Amino acid sequence: MQTNIMKYTLTIGALFLLAACGNSSKDQNAILSDKKAQMEKLKDQEKSLQADIDKLDTAKKEKPKLVAIAAIAPETFTHYIDLQGKVESDKIGYVAPRNNGGQVRAIYVKRGDMVHKGQLLLKLDDATAQKTVAGAEQAAAKAKANADLQTSLYQKHKNLWDQNIGTEVDVITAKTQMEAAQSDYKAALEQLQQAKDQLAFTNVTSDIDGQVELMNVRVGEFYGPTTASTQLVIVNMSDLKVTAIVPENYLGRVKPGTNVKVTLPDANKNIDTKVRVAGTSIDAASHGFFIESKLPADKSIRPNQVAMVRIQDYTINNAITAPVNTLQNDEKGKYVMVAVKENNQLRARKRTVVPGEFYGDQLEIKSGLKAGDLVITDGFQSLYDGQLLTTDTK
Repeated sequence: MQTNIMKYTLTIGALFLLAACGNSSKDQNAILSDKKAQMEKLKDQEKSLQADIDKLDTAKKEKPKLVAIAAIAPETFTHYIDLQGKVESDKIGYVAPRNNGGQVRAIYVKRGDMVHKGQLLLKLDDATAQKTVAGAEQAAAKAKANADLQTSLYQKHKNLWDQNIGTEVDVITAKTQMEAAQSDYKAALEQLQQAKDQLAFTNVTSDIDGQVELMNVRVGEFYGPTTASTQLVIVNMSDLKVTAIVPENYLGRVKPGTNVKVTLPDANKNIDTKVRVAGTSIDAASHGFFIESKLPADKSIRPNQVAMVRIQDYTINNAITAPVNTLQNDEKGKYVMVAVKENNQLRARKRTVVPGEFYGDQLEIKSGLKAGDLVITDGFQSLYDGQLLTTDTK
């Protein structure tokens, strides 16, 4: 009986002990959870306090760098080849005598006069030519008289022979003499024509319509073909062109039909035209090829005038461009700096790009940028990736 009571007592004690242990474990878990919650709350408070400290502690606050930015917008990009050319005329007459020249006897025009094709400009000494013509005329007259006589004699002999009078030999002889006389007359006429041509050569005429640009001739001087280009020049202003030499590396990009903008500074003229002729060979001295473009007739445009020639060799619509000075290099290649908004702040970021053509201050960007990107156009030189930026000048 006593043993059973002891067993019951031990059993009740064990149950109380187990219950006590269970309640203690539950209390510890609750305490641990409370402590963790308190720690998270303290962490949040620490973050809030640190943010407040950062705002108040200007010594530790990151200072943004002042920059200028521009938003990229697609646009038409055009590349030009800038050259210096000159105005020329397709119709310039370097008036020269048609023979060996001679002494000037008379001048019928002066510098600045407008002349027409075939107009008499100068008269050279023709005394010798006149004598030659006179002698040739006399020789031709004699040859004609003899040819007429021989023709008449032949006709008479032929008529008699037709009536069975005379001999066949007389007819043949008369015919031979007639043909010889006619041949002599023909030769005399040719000599006369040559003499007249030589006389005509003493008349110096204009080969084109135009204005007398140069008149460096005096009565009594010798005027010959070798000095004509520096003595008498006629210029037609209705057929003008501009010419220039294009570097050989543009050989495949410039051809007939290519657009050209011509600026004549002295005449204050801007003219849109096209390449009319492009050379196919490279000049050994200049390492370039020639081009020419037609110009309109204009009194203010003169031959040998300086012309600024802009050849449009490349154009693309909806191109992405950036200021050419914003392009930079590092060990990884070419890049530009852009401004990116992150957490309500502007940060500098590197953008690797593939550049294309450039003209003036604009650079074509083939890849790496898109419409809407903010390119840093001023203050980009010393930026690093991630640097805080501002555009506020206050």
